[in-house]
Amino acid sequence: MSNLLIGLLSALVATNQPAALSNFVAQTTGALVNAPDPNDPVEKEYQKLLEQDDAAQEEVDKWIRDEAAFREQGAGLPGATLRARVEQRLKPVREAYEDFLRRHPEHARAHLAYGSFLHDTHDEEGGVEHWEKARELDPKNPAVWNNLANHYGHRSPVKKAFEYYAKAIELNPREPVYYQNFATTVFLFRQDAMEFYKINEQQVFSKSLELYRQAIKLDPNNFVLASDYAMTYYGIKPVPTDEALAAWEYALKVAPNETDREGVFVHLARFKLNAGRFDEARKDLKSVTNEVYDVLKNRLLRNLEKQEVSLAV
Repeated sequence: MSNLLIGLLSALVATNQPAALSNFVAQTTGALVNAPDPNDPVEKEYQKLLEQDDAAQEEVDKWIRDEAAFREQGAGLPGATLRARVEQRLKPVREAYEDFLRRHPEHARAHLAYGSFLHDTHDEEGGVEHWEKARELDPKNPAVWNNLANHYGHRSPVKKAFEYYAKAIELNPREPVYYQNFATTVFLFRQDAMEFYKINEQQVFSKSLELYRQAIKLDPNNFVLASDYAMTYYGIKPVPTDEALAAWEYALKVAPNETDREGVFVHLARFKLNAGRFDEARKDLKSVTNEVYDVLKNRLLRNLEKQEVSLAV
């Protein structure tokens, strides 16, 4: 299976569960600071190009989702066949971007969009080349700084990612995803953050948490954001239990459906169990009825019983 297909499949099967924190760096580019003239012929052509890109990737996403379902049932296409189908569907989009940029080489947003297309299809080198060109043409566009920071956060140098996220926020301090991405990267690469900012690990945690809080202020109903923030408390030792529980209670408040709510109850129970608050932990676990959480729930119940027995002896 090619890197292209692996990348697309990975993006599709990633869950929104808080446990996926280490895999989550939002690719959202953020709102435009200066809106272009919608009546400009070049702008109209550019918007059609984006529509073509979106339509192709949406169709490919559906193919891969369907294929994953078929494979769960023991069927499905050979990897090479699906890969060829995907590449054939995306080829006209690549060609359309290249044609547009041949005629409009100074169009910064087209370089930005094409860079995202290439990066999403695992041509990372090509994607970065076009993002860097977009940054050269329009250094005041925060989206390109964010996208480059995402890349450097994954591929290094990580310290460059810190600089670029800060620049994106400077240019657009109202975009929550920039704070979210920055917070996640600081949390995951604590040693780099300690060296870059010349602070200790506890101060790194504080910096990451504060960035998450800024993001939540700007996007208070975002469950993934709220759960990512709450997840950071697993890495802090000693655990500030009350703060962690407050973060998970907030995630519970903004959970969009019952499945996500039950997932939060699992996390609440774990923190309460570790804090010796057994009755509260058991109460939270009673709220978990979805079989998708059976393994985690039963594990926590066994740990709860063991700890109660050990205290009773």
